[in-house]
Amino acid sequence: MAALLLGVSAMAASPDQAREQRMADEIQDMILDGEPVRLRADNQSFLGIFTQAENARGSVLLLHGRGFHPDWPTLIQPLRVGLVEQGWNTLSIQMPVLENGAKYLDYVTIFPHASARIEAALAFLHERGGGITVVLAHSCGSHMAQHWMLHQGEQAMQKFDAYVGLGMGATDYAQKMLEPFALDRMPMPVLDVYAEDDFRAVRRMAQQRLEMIRQAGNPHSRQQMVAGADHYYRGKEDILLELIAEWLNGL
Repeated sequence: MAALLLGVSAMAASPDQAREQRMADEIQDMILDGEPVRLRADNQSFLGIFTQAENARGSVLLLHGRGFHPDWPTLIQPLRVGLVEQGWNTLSIQMPVLENGAKYLDYVTIFPHASARIEAALAFLHERGGGITVVLAHSCGSHMAQHWMLHQGEQAMQKFDAYVGLGMGATDYAQKMLEPFALDRMPMPVLDVYAEDDFRAVRRMAQQRLEMIRQAGNPHSRQQMVAGADHYYRGKEDILLELIAEWLNGL
């Protein structure tokens, strides 16, 4: 495993900064809920959207999927706003992106850049203070979060208190997942959510993920399938929000 992880780091490429800036320019003036913030990692700034709840229970860091942005309307925007209404601060950040059409194996080369952004975002939330800190990652965002935890180990695990993974294990046709899950190493509560009509790889690995979560041994961890949903939870956003909020509020 060590050789595999070193290989992924060694071939690290650079995110498409110009595309990220175009997305930031397009969405910043359209943000109705929350405050745009600029964070820094790898000597580059990137966009985040921070939304503060009244009497917050804690904070949730949202990591979007491949090629999207921190106010992506299909999944991320409903969660980052809806969780605030449930009493959670949210910080949704721009994850590294590549050009349109890039596949999973292309994105593996920029996973190390995601790690620095996750660290910067968690530091921002810790400065804002108080309560439980949660990492919530969808699809390729979950690959990036798992990469960070695999490489940083206990140092990473100490920086957040709970983890929500949505659609974990998604890849492209005929492309195998190059890095293993870190779920068996995660002592904090984990919520693994996948859709009934999710990508085949996500559904196929559901039992493996569940066994790893059980091996980690946290009694609050669970796995949940959302009936009738696809990988992006289109039309099921309210059900997804209710499921996540109920689990978080029970921690």
